[in-house]
Amino acid sequence: MTTDFLARLRAHAERMPDASALGTVGKRALTYRELVETVGRVAHNLRVAGFRPGDRMLFSIRPGVSSVLLIFGTIAAGGTIVFVDPGIGPQLFAARVGLVEPSWAATESLLYAVSGPLAGLGRGRGLELPRFGALPVRHIHSGPWLPGTPVSSTPLRRFTGGTEDVTLPPIDPDAEALIVFTSGTTDDPKAVVHTRASLSAGLTAMGGRTTLAPGAFLHTEQLMMGLPALMAGARWALPRYPRLGTHIDPVRFTARLRSATHAFYTPADLAVALDAIEAGTLTAPPHLRQVALGGAPVTTALLRRAQKSLPDTEFLAIYGMTEILPVAVATGAAKLAHDGDLLGTPVRGVVARIADDGELVLAGPNLCRGYLGAEPLREVATGDLARFDGDQLVLTGRKKDMMIRGKTNIYPGLYEPVITALDGVREAIMVGLPDEVGDERIVLAVVAEPGAGDVAGLLRTRLPQIIDVSAVPDDIVVVARIPVSGRTNKPDRGALREMVRELLE
Repeated sequence: MTTDFLARLRAHAERMPDASALGTVGKRALTYRELVETVGRVAHNLRVAGFRPGDRMLFSIRPGVSSVLLIFGTIAAGGTIVFVDPGIGPQLFAARVGLVEPSWAATESLLYAVSGPLAGLGRGRGLELPRFGALPVRHIHSGPWLPGTPVSSTPLRRFTGGTEDVTLPPIDPDAEALIVFTSGTTDDPKAVVHTRASLSAGLTAMGGRTTLAPGAFLHTEQLMMGLPALMAGARWALPRYPRLGTHIDPVRFTARLRSATHAFYTPADLAVALDAIEAGTLTAPPHLRQVALGGAPVTTALLRRAQKSLPDTEFLAIYGMTEILPVAVATGAAKLAHDGDLLGTPVRGVVARIADDGELVLAGPNLCRGYLGAEPLREVATGDLARFDGDQLVLTGRKKDMMIRGKTNIYPGLYEPVITALDGVREAIMVGLPDEVGDERIVLAVVAEPGAGDVAGLLRTRLPQIIDVSAVPDDIVVVARIPVSGRTNKPDRGALREMVRELLE
């Protein structure tokens, strides 16, 4: 049976109470004893404030020490953390909030300001935000009080204070712990529900495939790598975000690794860091033993570059999905030595099978409970085609027309019907133009109705309002026809990809 992740932290606090646990780069870290005591205080203070087991907390605070403490404390109090990207647009945000029905919201005070009194400033930066202050929930704000913050909102710092000797409530492994949304539309938002047991199993499996252990020092803002580090007894340092930014600059992040032994990158961010190292404007981190890569496919071209610039560092390519993470892990050396697209051996507990049509189907203790409002899952179909090479999984293709940009999987079949239903659009097909690190530039090709006018301009205005902002295309091209193939005249995405590539050159 998998050990609960908070129980594992308590065990570390008893065994090595003064070891460094959680901090921000350049600042003193909380010890394991301080970490566990503070999580207990957060859970206690939440209960005193009226938080009840089963309550859901909408979470819109960038990763930092205080936000991690609130996440731990909320789960310890029997609640659920709901991650919703505030940048998805007001309509989709409202659809997702309506589905989860949160009773609490934890929000950065800056978001209250730029979605309220300073909304013009937000729009000037390309942000079309929902009005956080108008949400009918109990509010917790991070940062200084700013205009737009509800008067009744409680500062986050009040929940981490106090000196009471508190104990955490009993563990319920089947309780909801985490809700994360996958790609969707305003008509069909899709929320993945992880229980405390499935979350703990995933964190254990992730840590088990790394060299994280007491004495290791991880730098990352990614919770799904930071939490396994704490479960392994390592030290986790979070980088600082830019004041108004939502993304860590990979060059600055790499420059501050210094004594770090472990780090996490997306493939696209690692490519940016390697550009700087290769150009001589950035010194390679001297103590980096292992780098985990995830969020997008890891290409052999990127691995060859990485091994050349960081020859003493081991690279791990993590394969997984929101519903079950991780699934398999392969070392960079093994991927480079394999003829196919090696995913690696499934992590402990994960049961993988290949369906009759070649699709990879997964089950295991780290599988989510299911989708909110739907029947529980016993297994999940990945949409990827795979085969076994001995006990290792090898990716052979995609069953679905999925594209990947940054950390986001984009399924065009979710969005094309919604786009085609708009006035002036006769046909709409999305394709991806991949680059050398596996990232894809998303192009929307549309056939306009006669006399429809500036359809491309209309779509640029309307799409952020009705689909995931993370799925909004990079380019919109109007074409006379969509190429087709086969007896059923299905859209020929390969031919369309070449057509739009020529149009954009």
